Formats: sequence, C-alpha cells, structure tokens
Amino acid sequence: MEFNVNSFGIFNDKWALLTAGEKGEMNTMTISWGSLGTLWGKSIVTVYVKPIRYTHQFLEKNEYFTVSFFPEKYRKALMFLGTKSGRDGDKIKEAGLTPKFLENSVTFEEAEATLVCRKIYSQELDIVSMPENVRKTFYSSEAAHTMFIGEVTEIKEK
Repeated sequence: MEFNVNSFGIFNDKWALLTAGEKGEMNTMTISWGSLGTLWGKSIVTVYVKPIRYTHQFLEKNEYFTVSFFPEKYRKALMFLGTKSGRDGDKIKEAGLTPKFLENSVTFEEAEATLVCRKIYSQELDIVSMPENVRKTFYSSEAAHTMFIGEVTEIKEK
C-alpha cells in the first residue's frame, strides 16, 4: 500500500474530510489536525475530534472511518463543512458533495484520495499532560480532543 504525500503538511495545508457511519446514518467534518505513520506494524492515520462535535458519536459507534482529500477547488465546500453541524440538516448536500458508499464507510465522488481506516485505538487526550499554553489556547472552555487511530485498510485514489 502506497500513499505518497507530504505527511507533515497534508492535514494542515490541504485539510480533509473525516467521515464515519453508513448510508442513512453518517456525518463528516473538516479536519486540519492528523498524522500518518506506523504503529504495531500497521499503516495508520491518527485524527483528533472534540466530544462536542457531531462526528464524534459516529466515530465512537462505528468500526470504520474515512479520511478524504480533495482538489483545491473544493476548499470552499470544506470550509463550509467545518463550520456547520450535521445535527442541523444535510450539510453535505448544501456543500455540493456527493456521498459514495463503501462496504464499511463513506467517501465522496469528488475526493481525489480516501484512506479507509479500521479503528484500532481511541483515547481522550490528557489536558494535565499538555503544556500550559496549549491548555489555555485550545482547552480553556471545552473538553480535550479524543484521539482516534485507524489502520489503513484501503487507499482509494482517482
């Protein structure tokens, strides 16, 4: 399995959609925090989601999730999906994206690459162990992110 990208910049520079669930019950959110690597002899993706985000419950409930990357022309759609909650309506349709249902999860027709991941670990980040400036900047009023690690089981590229 090969996915040749700038692993230090792909999330921060390109953003991605993190999606969990299946047809009829799913949600997606824009992410700019994440990492690619290896753990326990497996190719993995690590993503971070606050418990208040609607997508969090889908990640908790489902065994699989996807991380999808898009051409730059979809930046506006990703910005929109990062500011709207799926609790409030069909934000995917409003963003103009087309869900593509896979055996275990969901991606989008417009995605140029999708990492299909099987969740192998999750844990809430420990605020006490963080530097004080990080606590003040990111966690002064909300709970810490949950870290989700997924084994990459498939890479779909256009």
